[in-house]
Amino acid sequence: MRGVCRHSTRPARRPVRGVTCATYARSVPSVPPRVLVSGPVAWNLTVRVGALPEPRPHTVLADGWSDGIGGTSAGKAVTLRALGIDVVLRTVLGEDEAASHIRGALERPGLEVVALPAAGRSSERHVNLVADDGARLSVYLTLPDAVEPPTARPLADLLAGADAAVVDLAEHSRRVLAAARAAGVPVWCDVHDDDGVGEYARAFTAAADVVVASAVRLDDPAAYLRARIAEGARVAVCTRGAAGALALAADDLGEHWYEVGPAPVHEVLQAEGAGDAFTAGLLWATLAGEPVPRALAVASATGGVAVAGPGLAAPYASPSTVRALADRVVVMAR
Repeated sequence: MRGVCRHSTRPARRPVRGVTCATYARSVPSVPPRVLVSGPVAWNLTVRVGALPEPRPHTVLADGWSDGIGGTSAGKAVTLRALGIDVVLRTVLGEDEAASHIRGALERPGLEVVALPAAGRSSERHVNLVADDGARLSVYLTLPDAVEPPTARPLADLLAGADAAVVDLAEHSRRVLAAARAAGVPVWCDVHDDDGVGEYARAFTAAADVVVASAVRLDDPAAYLRARIAEGARVAVCTRGAAGALALAADDLGEHWYEVGPAPVHEVLQAEGAGDAFTAGLLWATLAGEPVPRALAVASATGGVAVAGPGLAAPYASPSTVRALADRVVVMAR
């Protein structure tokens, strides 16, 4: 089972630690890995401003605006596909123009969209104000609940043959957590700005083999990572934007800390989906059998490709470009 270890049957709550897949991965047939991604997609209006508006009545002139695909699961799906992974994206879509735009933006070989109907028939939509410094204010126009009709494809079918399940924060994703664990599929969770205290993300972190979070709301990122390992994760990462990331991995030999440097890019064009690209790159490298330090370098590089190029996350990434950039990322053991 790739994503933890392809030759592990994972009968226990957590995979056997201390076993590397690097040698084994090179001996298996060269077939594309397959990943189930579950979570939100949206059609967004992004408005670029010099600075986020102050909380008072006034007028702001936009520097530019665009309509486009959004949603954390969309960002991961397009990046994983760009890196050569076959993706099944389970999400919620309405019966509206936004759904047509979303499907069109996601359409590509090797990426299958499995959509649950949206209650109210409206797809998820946001207005995002994005400042020059990367700060963002999101206004949700619609946030649909999922309807699971009797004809919906069973989760067991979607998970069959999957090397990993990326389970993003969404109500309709909660069922995937238990289903993936029951199927022996490694669970990856990106919990964004989780503070480690709020209840919403707890079921996700408790079920995850790998946890990725932003450090933006964490007073003590190291303590947060230790808590995730104590819950049962084998790898936990806090991303820190331009400052790189801090990671903790656990195996039979103990805990291993890593300081991950940022990818050296010439220019930052935008940061939309950079964290999603980081997670996708980490998963891609793990499925390829890379050791944790190299996988973290690849993750940082994939995030770098995202901020240096157009589109949500890294839809135009290539394996060769990411690998070359990863060679320039500094990962230091603490």
